[in-house]
Order: sequence, then C-alpha cells, then structure tokens
Amino acid sequence: MDITFIFFLGLFIALVGVIPPGLLNMTAAKISLKEGHSRGIVFSIGVCVIVIAQTYIAAIFARYLSNHPEVIDILQRVALVIFILITIYFLFIAKKQPKQQIEPKIRSKHSRFFQGLFLSSINVFPIPYQAYMTITLASFGWLKFDQISIISYVAGAASGTFVMLYMYIFFFDKIKQKTFTSQRSMNYIIGGITGVISIITLINIIKEL
Repeated sequence: MDITFIFFLGLFIALVGVIPPGLLNMTAAKISLKEGHSRGIVFSIGVCVIVIAQTYIAAIFARYLSNHPEVIDILQRVALVIFILITIYFLFIAKKQPKQQIEPKIRSKHSRFFQGLFLSSINVFPIPYQAYMTITLASFGWLKFDQISIISYVAGAASGTFVMLYMYIFFFDKIKQKTFTSQRSMNYIIGGITGVISIITLINIIKEL
C-alpha cells in the first residue's frame, strides 16, 4: 500500500477525532488568544508528541488484535452500538445551546510545550479510537501492519492532530462570535461523521457473516 495514501488516511482520521471541542483544542485556542499564536503552536506540538506515542501503541495493539479475529468481532459489535448511540445523540438529542467551557486553571510556569505533553498524556481517548480505526482500515485492505506503514500512519495522525489544533487557534475568534450556530453545526457534523462510521462498521460486520 502506498505510504502517502496511508499518511493521508492517518491525517484524516486524526482530524475527525479532534473536531469535537475538548480540553486540548480549546486550551490551544485560549493560549493563543491570551499569549499569542506562537505559544499556542508550541502547546500543540507538545500535544502531537504524545499523539505519536498513543497512535503507535494503538497500531501495535491493533496488530495484536488482527491475529485474534474473535476479539475483533466482539469489539466491532460494541463499537457499532456506541457509534449509533453517539450519532443519535448529536443529531437528535444534543442541546443546541452550548455548555459554558470551563477554562483549566493551570498556574505552572513551565513551558507550554510540557503543558501540551501533560494534558495530551491524560487524554487516553486516541488509543481505543485509533486502535479501532486501524483495525477497520486493515479489514478493508487499506492498511498493513508492517513497520513502514505504521510509521506513515502515525506521522499522518500527528499531522492531522496539529492541523485541527491550528484551525482552532486560527478560527477561535469567529467561533466565539457565532457560538450558537457553530455548536449546532458542530453537532450535525459530529453526528454525520459517526453515522458514516456506523454504516462502514455495519457493512464490515455483514461482510464477515
């Protein structure tokens, strides 16, 4: 498989994973607003260093699971239910009025780079997310678990994370000024993405029956 294609797969999947407003992207945006773009970017680089490690661990775990198809079958069915529930929530249930974001009060004078390392390290969601997505990609034949492919995918995931964090940094002023519209659109975007993932997962399960 072309490593460039694998790189962009990792980039796209990481972009999707970082779209929802959360601690990392909102912190990057707020640091940028208060202290300048350069410090927000330094924070984002720290985040991406941990993402590299997390994605690599997820790929290795996925490679192990690929040799145990009975475990994959169970995980796929669990993931399908979870993604369907998330889709229903964001498309039909999620409140249109956004919740007030609570800014983390971090008083440390250490580098924003190390702050990015720390906050990213306590955010373990990328590991199960990337493990599931790499297994799914492998099931379609789009990803092999050789070392070069894994490294290419990990590089893409780190790049995708950085791109989305930078987009939050760059567009945060506009998002703040149009909070209601942005939140409503974000709900539909997230619901649509998880809906597509649900369909792909369902197709994959049906194919294996």
